[in-house]
Amino acid sequence: MKCKFLWCIFIALSIFTVTACSSKSNMVKSSLNSYIDAWTKCNYDLMYSKMDKDSKSRIAKKDFVSRYNNIYSGIEAKNINVKIDSSSDIKYEDGAAKVPIKVSMDTAAGKLDFSNSISLKKEKDNDKTDWKVVWSPSNIFPDLKEGDKIRIDTVQGKRGTIYDRNGNPIAEDGRAAQIGIVPETLEQNGEKSKENIAALLNISKEDINKKLSASYVKKDMFVPIKIIQEDDSNLAVLQRISGVKVQYIKERVYPLKNAAAHLTGYVHKVTAEELKTNKNYGPDDIIGKSGLEQIYESTLRAQNGYEIYIVDKNNKKKKTLIKRKVHNGKDIKLTIDSKIQSLLYNELQQDAGMGVSMNPKTGEVLALVSTPSFDPNDFVMGMSSDTWKTLNEDKRRPLYNRFQSNVVPGSVFKPITAAIGLKDGKLNPQVSKNISGLKWQKDSSWGKYYVTRVEDYGEPSNLLNALVYSDNIYFAKTALDIGKDTMETELKNWGLGEGMPFEYGLSRSQLASKGNIKTEVQLADSGYGQGEILLNPVHLMAMYDSFVNEGNIIKPYLIYKDNAKAQIWKKDVYPKEDANIILNDLEQVVSNPKGTGHEAYIPGMALAGKTGTAEIKASQEDTSGTEVGWFAAVNVDNPKLLVIAMVENAKEKGGSHYVVPIVKSVFEQVR
Repeated sequence: MKCKFLWCIFIALSIFTVTACSSKSNMVKSSLNSYIDAWTKCNYDLMYSKMDKDSKSRIAKKDFVSRYNNIYSGIEAKNINVKIDSSSDIKYEDGAAKVPIKVSMDTAAGKLDFSNSISLKKEKDNDKTDWKVVWSPSNIFPDLKEGDKIRIDTVQGKRGTIYDRNGNPIAEDGRAAQIGIVPETLEQNGEKSKENIAALLNISKEDINKKLSASYVKKDMFVPIKIIQEDDSNLAVLQRISGVKVQYIKERVYPLKNAAAHLTGYVHKVTAEELKTNKNYGPDDIIGKSGLEQIYESTLRAQNGYEIYIVDKNNKKKKTLIKRKVHNGKDIKLTIDSKIQSLLYNELQQDAGMGVSMNPKTGEVLALVSTPSFDPNDFVMGMSSDTWKTLNEDKRRPLYNRFQSNVVPGSVFKPITAAIGLKDGKLNPQVSKNISGLKWQKDSSWGKYYVTRVEDYGEPSNLLNALVYSDNIYFAKTALDIGKDTMETELKNWGLGEGMPFEYGLSRSQLASKGNIKTEVQLADSGYGQGEILLNPVHLMAMYDSFVNEGNIIKPYLIYKDNAKAQIWKKDVYPKEDANIILNDLEQVVSNPKGTGHEAYIPGMALAGKTGTAEIKASQEDTSGTEVGWFAAVNVDNPKLLVIAMVENAKEKGGSHYVVPIVKSVFEQVR
């Protein structure tokens, strides 16, 4: 009986002990979790309030907060996660509790995971007893002791270079000039110097004064003002101004500047909004914002190498916490020829327009130009508000990419209509359509609408003369003979309405705004490239390459291949015999003195070409509309160069005749 009684007492004591221990453990965990919650939210003031009095006597609140801020910001710590390690027991010794924890955080060098332990002790505060955190530097990292510091070394990664076909860089990591002022070296008339500096840098004097008056600035300090290009003509003048200093820094540069801006695009520092969707980027990283820089961001992107480590009071390395190797971006080599790119830009830069070029036998794209343009270096190095305002308010839309968009083709579309008519037997190239006068309508059902042409050249009104004189009526009649259904089917075979397989995203060409030709008049107008026909310039260039490729459309491409071989995008779109007929007639458009493209004639060079003047107006009676001028040409004897140019608002400039010399100039300089 006595043993039974003693056994009951033992069980009761055991239950009491377990309950007491469980209660103590819960109190410890509760106190630590409130500290952890403040920690993960980077609320260092609240963390400090959870510490014991002895810890507070050893480190002031200001120093505590500063230390956490400096360490975590220095290593770019974010997504800090701290949890009590439930797989290990809390250890109690000398009235203190040692709690195991697991810590993880994202840093500049990657994800850092480690185990640690936090000590707590009981302390009475305002008549309330609670467990308080005993702080030491090792609470931050296990190996961090008093007097130790955290260091981070950075190895700069090199972003991939974008080269043209001849190895010339068109986007690369280069040097730029950081213009700064050392306040104490400004001469006595410093205000005048600041005015001169502001004028040369295209910024305001107020911007300079704001930077010089920042709280951290000291008289002997180099104060950065603006980054400019290394070859900026104002650099030498700036260096002669007392107080100005120059430091050369690594920067992304674009040697062709405006000539290739829409092609290359540009990079810029990643924004807070982009960081939300690009988890592998840090706040100081750059990212491709447009053009090839954006399209090939994952290929070109460089990732800096980092090492985060602990040093002792003598700056001797104690332990590496995490290390990430530097990752250089991969280079890209394009089919682009910088010479042709610059030639086309120089010819077009005063106009709103575009120019594209390719080798029609291989599909290699040699130039993609949009004008007016902008200097991508300005976006990288810092654009003034005035420059940004000018770009946005310019009615010619310099930021708009014209080679990426769709345009009314006008008469450059006529050879396409001819190819469809020949293929389907609805067009006999030798037979005259007996056209007379400058306007025509099928019948009175068209009301007041007439198709017009510029010249009544007499007979025969056959295919050759219709192309030489660019006869709208001839191709309107041809379209009606072909018929709506056949015209739509064949144009789809040419790729209209289809996404083009090209490295640089392009607008889809269209045969009609809603996919189908609705009326007889629209069908007639479509025959000579009006109606609702819209073509992307690169697509048009591919369509023209079929004339030297026996009716096959070669796929244009932009990434260079050592052994360039043509890849057919659309096979046997029409017979090779028809391609030869059209090509021979297009040669006459240039060589015949009466041809609309005769201004492009170059003795000794067999150019085949087609002009186009597309009308942009609300109705046939509208006299306030404008015109788009086109010219497309290829060297027949040596078909390695096809060039197409387009200029908007060409009505007062002569329509397509304004564009012909632009294309001719390229052929004269690239033989």
